[in-house]
Amino acid sequence: MSVKPYIFLGLVYFFVNTVGLAFGLTWMTLFTPVFYFWILLKRRREVLLPFFAMLLPFVVVHLVSSHLETDAYLVSLVNLTLVYVFCQAFYTFLRDEGKLEIVLKRILSINFFLCLLAIPIYFTSASDLMWMEQSITAGIGNFRRLKMFTYEPSYYALLFMPVFFYFFIGYFSGRERTPGWILVPMLALPLILSFSLGVLAAAFFAIVMTALFRFSRNIKRRRVFNAIVYSSVGLVTIAFILIFFFRDNPLFVRIGNIVAGEDTSGKGRTMDAFILADRIIAGGYETWGIGLGQIKTMGYDVIRSYYLYYTDHPVAIPNAVAETLTIFGWVGVAMRFMIQLLFFFLTRPWRNDYRLVLFLFIFVYQFTGSYLTNVAEYVIWILAFTGRKR
Repeated sequence: MSVKPYIFLGLVYFFVNTVGLAFGLTWMTLFTPVFYFWILLKRRREVLLPFFAMLLPFVVVHLVSSHLETDAYLVSLVNLTLVYVFCQAFYTFLRDEGKLEIVLKRILSINFFLCLLAIPIYFTSASDLMWMEQSITAGIGNFRRLKMFTYEPSYYALLFMPVFFYFFIGYFSGRERTPGWILVPMLALPLILSFSLGVLAAAFFAIVMTALFRFSRNIKRRRVFNAIVYSSVGLVTIAFILIFFFRDNPLFVRIGNIVAGEDTSGKGRTMDAFILADRIIAGGYETWGIGLGQIKTMGYDVIRSYYLYYTDHPVAIPNAVAETLTIFGWVGVAMRFMIQLLFFFLTRPWRNDYRLVLFLFIFVYQFTGSYLTNVAEYVIWILAFTGRKR
């Protein structure tokens, strides 16, 4: 197949995948019928049977439960199935087509142009198109972050990570020939403007661990050595300026709140998420969970009372592991990590820096955010576990 359809689908996935749709739905999952027949054509075997076999014990237990709202359960089950088929399609693309680099380069260029365009838009009445204004932590209200055309900044930052890591690793390995003075702004600007500390922290951890794993090799590379020196000098200089002249900047305020345990966004995606999950499944649902689509009903009063909501407010568990615990219980959590462990040893991502850094990043990030049907998360898992053609 020509590369053009893949570029089109890649741009839809990155830029407008959630535009005009309810939370949890994406245009890529709505393309699933087409993807499903394409998978059958390319791989000549059924891919849904293993998925249904894995879910069957949970479905049986949940369907005999007296609390179940069947309509919500079936809708969520269909949505999860659509996400699974999309994941199979993306895996097939990586395995058989080998056009990832072309797609990522196009995304990087267009995204940088849109980031530059978003800066003047920030000062106009149309800022809501690309920016989200929210209170991100105690002491910082009405703070705008870049969300591009997604539903929130942290999701946009997560979408960007495969692009960021691909060219970041490519530059230091010598594969990427774009000059650093051009590439650095293209990679850094989206992450600075989206200001997602959860994504940045997980990325920093993944980069440091990958660098240490390859330390003896990386330290010999001139680009790596220069980057360590220049970035150290730059960070110390920036920190000095911020500490002595702009001590109350949003970054320091938020880091201080995180250390003090007063960061509402960070707590909501980590500690609070697990506390709420534990409370929702208490009373007989610890093993198998409450089932798909039931958080909005069974978890409604629990979440409202925990956060003291006095108005009708959407409820969710904004953490992939905690949501897995709520929906599928401890059996589901055990299965989640067993699958990750199995693929880690079967596919050996440590053999490739790009796959290793993606694995480390998303393994950590799943404890700090995301949700069960987040295609952006699954794309990163698949990239980490799949050897790709160039």
